[in-house]
Amino acid sequence: MTDYAKFQPWLDWLDPRHEQTLDRLKAWSAINSGSANIDGLAQMADAILPAFAELDSKTTIIDLPDGEAVSPAGDVVPVRFGKILHFHKRPQAPVRALLCIHYDTVFGIDSAFQTPRIVDNNTLNGPGVADAKGGILTILNALAALERSPFANGIGWDVILNPDEETGSMGSAPFLAERARTADFGMIFEPALADGTLAGARKGSGNFSVRIRGKAAHAGREFYAGRSAMVAAAQCIGALHALNGSIGDATFNIGKIDGGGPVNVVPENAVVRFNVRVASHDERHQAEAAIANIINDLNNLDGISAELHGRFGRAPKEMAGKTRDLFEWVRELGGDLDLDIAWKATGGCCDGNNLAEAGLPNIDTLGVRGGLIHSDQEFAKTDSLIERAKLSALILMKAGAGALPASFMKTEN
Repeated sequence: MTDYAKFQPWLDWLDPRHEQTLDRLKAWSAINSGSANIDGLAQMADAILPAFAELDSKTTIIDLPDGEAVSPAGDVVPVRFGKILHFHKRPQAPVRALLCIHYDTVFGIDSAFQTPRIVDNNTLNGPGVADAKGGILTILNALAALERSPFANGIGWDVILNPDEETGSMGSAPFLAERARTADFGMIFEPALADGTLAGARKGSGNFSVRIRGKAAHAGREFYAGRSAMVAAAQCIGALHALNGSIGDATFNIGKIDGGGPVNVVPENAVVRFNVRVASHDERHQAEAAIANIINDLNNLDGISAELHGRFGRAPKEMAGKTRDLFEWVRELGGDLDLDIAWKATGGCCDGNNLAEAGLPNIDTLGVRGGLIHSDQEFAKTDSLIERAKLSALILMKAGAGALPASFMKTEN
């Protein structure tokens, strides 16, 4: 019996689950679970919980404290989050895996994109089919196969399904980091590209808002008594944009400006919202210093005050050390399934960045193959529903059999 043959019966067991998985994916896609739709997130959680009952794991539902955001008027307002769903089993096993993905989507309750549809015999279009409800089902199927195998006792696992990844995981990040410190490796189920390519190194990301206050005045009678927050915002935008190309591969994207009002009033308030992407920790530190200098310059303007809100929610994830070892090992396992596993660096980020910052090596695109995410053309390739579950099941069973890469092996002191 070859090494792969030891695992094949439990991988083959997954084949008849294709139609059930596809039906569930269509039903779950039709539930609007946009990050801000608290009722929709609760409905999605109510669909997930009975499906995961098959795994006979301990289940914990975790309330998240409110976050903060800056309103268009420049006020700091509370932000509500959905609930974390945490499934866990065999915490004392010799190997621990952390499997994560989100159940929120970018499609708000008023989005016109609400209904899944079959495009062809291998393509399902719908909100969240790839990003990332297909990933949730990949986790479920992979663990269902593991739990039926004789290798399950060798590996303990945690599953975290969070409700706020699409807005930066600001509420769930502390819990992700806590569980990351208890695991040996991580598996994130963001979608792979349509051809199966995985994301390798990822840039870090920060979302920021600058609240700017000036002084209102009548634009005709007392124009020179006013101090325009919009003009200061324009200066802020110019200074931020000028940072592009000055700090390695870091990018500064101005996403939105709020403020102003009637054109016969010198505007008192403005908010500048921007995103920063960095390829390394050094770029992050340089970017933070450069932003601080811009805020300081704004505060030195006559009659203007500026305040920065936000932070780097996700650190860069580098392809090095145990993370590279993990990718190379998964590439080898893919060969057993006739899958050509490749990866490439990306400017995008996900909770894999959070796990890496907590010190956990991880692969973060183990979900279904798909594409055009965050648009009404989002699709999942349906032949990948079981294909990707088999890959993850093989990873878990091999780890349970003690066959992780050598760099992961624990040594006696």
